[in-house]
Amino acid sequence: MYNEIRMRFISKRGNIAIIRNAVSAFIIDSNPTITFLNELKTVISEAITNCIVHGYDNKEDQYVEMNVFVDDVKVACDIIDYGKGIEDIALAREPLYSTKKEEERSGLGFTIMEMFCDTFEVESKVGEGTKLHFSKNW
Repeated sequence: MYNEIRMRFISKRGNIAIIRNAVSAFIIDSNPTITFLNELKTVISEAITNCIVHGYDNKEDQYVEMNVFVDDVKVACDIIDYGKGIEDIALAREPLYSTKKEEERSGLGFTIMEMFCDTFEVESKVGEGTKLHFSKNW
């Protein structure tokens, strides 16, 4: 079995719940456990929040793209923004690091995402944006 969806949506925080639920509905035929669904939805929330908060500085007029692929072995996902990009990916992946300390951000987004994924990759270019690619095995 193989299936794929591609989405493009405005960078509004209110869209995060819609996207989480859309992905859940998309993979439900694969009979995921509740734990699997919750972990996947958490990763999606963290990734999209990073796009909005860090990539776009909370601007609500930008676009986030998400591609979700499902097969018999895993769910794989790309989440892409065309924002500021990440200057130092290794530093950004450090637990408790945040570029938005004034907003009382915890700096645990990447840590949480990595913890719930089987693979997790970050590609970024300053001034061009960031692409996260992750997968989670059934």
